[in-house]
Amino acid sequence: MANVSIADIKTLREQLGTGMVDTKKALEEAEGDLDKAIEILRLKGAKGNAKRADRAATEGLVTAVEKNGSTTLVELACETDFVAKNDKFIALADTVLQAVAAAGANGVEAALQVEADGKTVEQIISDEAAIIGEKIELRGASTLTGDAFQVYLHKTSKDLPPQVGVVVAYSGDDAETARSIAQHISFAAPQYLTRDEVPAEVVDKEREIVTEISRNEGKPEAALPKIVEGRVNAFFKQVALLDQPYAKDNKLSIQKVADDAGITITGFARFKVGA
Repeated sequence: MANVSIADIKTLREQLGTGMVDTKKALEEAEGDLDKAIEILRLKGAKGNAKRADRAATEGLVTAVEKNGSTTLVELACETDFVAKNDKFIALADTVLQAVAAAGANGVEAALQVEADGKTVEQIISDEAAIIGEKIELRGASTLTGDAFQVYLHKTSKDLPPQVGVVVAYSGDDAETARSIAQHISFAAPQYLTRDEVPAEVVDKEREIVTEISRNEGKPEAALPKIVEGRVNAFFKQVALLDQPYAKDNKLSIQKVADDAGITITGFARFKVGA
């Protein structure tokens, strides 16, 4: 069995993001040949992908690009922060992003079927997961169209790639306010643009819950309709962006801030790694 140097192990790990033990074994099997060791890791990793299916992928990154008059945001997840900051994983995320953006795909299912260089995005991710040796999955993919865009990518740790990403699509000329709203979204995590977009079944369920809560609190039956509607309105302020109080001034709604700036928010996407 060939002697394997620490330098070669380090080189291969930095290139692929593979584990120490697996990297050393592959180099030994390849008798120190780096290219052959990569092939060995790929073959062994492909067999291991199924075994990793039930693992939790709670690390990763978000990234975005504007292309062909639209902006695409993706979240690529992995198991460890070691892999999340590895150049191989970051390059994979960019490959996926560029392919999804070029196709204008929206949603994970559509994004996974996009083809690039003769492979689907799903196959590209699977191949790289086999080499890296961790579960890797596309957790989010959204392509927005609009007149203008603001992208905000936030690092939760200075040592890691961005883990919170927001794209705001808008019309108007006040880019600074649009960016501020993107920052607000990263913090406030709205689920819908307007209250009208909240599905009726979600609103009905919330109304049912707050009605029961109000009754359990001993509120007068005659007062229940007003109390319940007040609480449903409070719910809208949590989940609908334009109803939310502005993070920089909670006396103003996002709708008011946008109106005052002469901009119209037409859509947004937000992904947070592990959320």
